[in-house]
Amino acid sequence: MQDLTIILQALVAASVIFVWVVRYDNIVQEFKQYGLPDWLRDLVGILKLTFALLLLLGIQRSSLAVIGGLGVAGLMCCAFAIHLRVKNPAFKMLPSLALLVLSLIIAVINYRLLNA
Repeated sequence: MQDLTIILQALVAASVIFVWVVRYDNIVQEFKQYGLPDWLRDLVGILKLTFALLLLLGIQRSSLAVIGGLGVAGLMCCAFAIHLRVKNPAFKMLPSLALLVLSLIIAVINYRLLNA
């Protein structure tokens, strides 16, 4: 189980970092398209990158992975809700839904490892 969570943590963290660093121009465009303010985009970016870092640090300390997993899951739940609100097609909703599910799995597995 621990090997699975390490792989998932690295995958989710890498996905978040890739989108918010390498494809940042896309993020700027999406937030404008959805009518969301710049300050919210910046806050979400800071939170997502922080939670991604916690997922990576959580490879050594399960408690950090629980926090990172729940944090990413919360933000992905909000992202999914925004996609629903603006009536995006399903293929645009899939990444946020997939990361939401994976982040919850990470949080549950690491919580169980802490209490084992």
